[in-house]
Amino acid sequence: MMKKGNVMLAVGLFCLIASARMMAQTDVVPAYSGTLRLTLDRAIEIALDENPTIRIAEEDIRLKEMTKLETTLGLLPEANLSGSYQRTIEKQTMVMNNMQFKVGVNNMYSGGLSISLPVFAPALYKSMNLTRTDVELAVESARASKQDLVCQVTKAFYQLMLAQDSYEVLQKALAQSEENYRIVSAKYDEGRVSEYDKISAEVQMRNLQPSVISARNAVDLSKLQLKVLMGVTADVDIEVEGNLKDYEEGMYATMIGSDSLSLRNNSSLLQLDLNSRLLKNTLDIQNQSFLPNVALQFNYMYTCMADNFDFQSYNWNPYANVALSVSIPLFKYSNFSTVKKTRVQMNQLQMNRDYAERQLEMQKNTYLKNMTACAEQVSSNKEAIIQAQKGRDIAQTLYDVGRGTVLELNSAEVALTQSELTYSQSVYDWLTAKADLDKLLGRDYITEK
Repeated sequence: MMKKGNVMLAVGLFCLIASARMMAQTDVVPAYSGTLRLTLDRAIEIALDENPTIRIAEEDIRLKEMTKLETTLGLLPEANLSGSYQRTIEKQTMVMNNMQFKVGVNNMYSGGLSISLPVFAPALYKSMNLTRTDVELAVESARASKQDLVCQVTKAFYQLMLAQDSYEVLQKALAQSEENYRIVSAKYDEGRVSEYDKISAEVQMRNLQPSVISARNAVDLSKLQLKVLMGVTADVDIEVEGNLKDYEEGMYATMIGSDSLSLRNNSSLLQLDLNSRLLKNTLDIQNQSFLPNVALQFNYMYTCMADNFDFQSYNWNPYANVALSVSIPLFKYSNFSTVKKTRVQMNQLQMNRDYAERQLEMQKNTYLKNMTACAEQVSSNKEAIIQAQKGRDIAQTLYDVGRGTVLELNSAEVALTQSELTYSQSVYDWLTAKADLDKLLGRDYITEK
């Protein structure tokens, strides 16, 4: 009875553990679910945590660090166990005083321990500098990946804001045109306006409906693009807080208080500089091929020679030695041609670097001019919205008292809608130019973590 109870208890515990594991697997929830309310900083932080390109760049850094460690370990001693067997097919013949006799044994065995240590290896020392620079290049490449991701997420975030603002403007315009059509249609039924006015109001309303549908589709596509960059699943809904108007005041503050516009932190130029250092280190390694190499070696071996396969009768004889070897290269023409080739590559890289810097300077000036133009457009478009709103109110009043036409009212509505859309577009253009400029200048995004 006791054994049966123990068995039942063990079975019960096993079932409990298995069910707990199944529940743990089925209750796993994704990192982000439901609806995410996003600010720009929050979107960037999620992207830096979840986007796979950042993880790939970090793994590349680890790979370069392991290569650096592998090169450094080359300074440590190297130990090997070796063994060999030699079977003599035809023994050597020696002649002495007109007499011939065979020399050697049928079987020869050898084995033992060999330890080598580099005493002076200049190429290895320079290789350590090369791998160190290679790690720095991987770190800078990862930094460039982060800057590129931040720029893409920022522009996608602003794109979603632009799509939402445009959708709200068009929705408001559609609602107003529907209200105008309702009023004009009622007046037409009372015989107070002509059929032309009714047709014009209906055409105005129907012309806005496709634009509203396209704007709604643009919002969905912008959300999908932002979710892909953030690395979240498609079933997660996102909502951005605020709108483009919230950034207008910060625009002028940024224009006035802009910091240094130097390209010294540009990642492309820094990577070119690191590549130049790599070539210089490579040239140093190649120059070291003309220097001697010194190595210390210790051997402890056992040998055995026998004419039969009676292993029990074998007599193993140990021997040990210490050797200091010096290798002095005298002449190898490929070393000279390799050095010349590396110097040509260094000259090419320097020319590419100078050309890239001129292009980046041109891009920087282009972004600055675009930002200045967009800031002026924002100021003008903001005033245009005020005037268009006044014009629309006047056209509505004139039409209500019978002194205006529906065509004038429709034109005022279109002017107001266009002014609001142009205002949002100019703010968006400034913000995207600012994001591109930040990436160009190599400005790093600092997370709250």
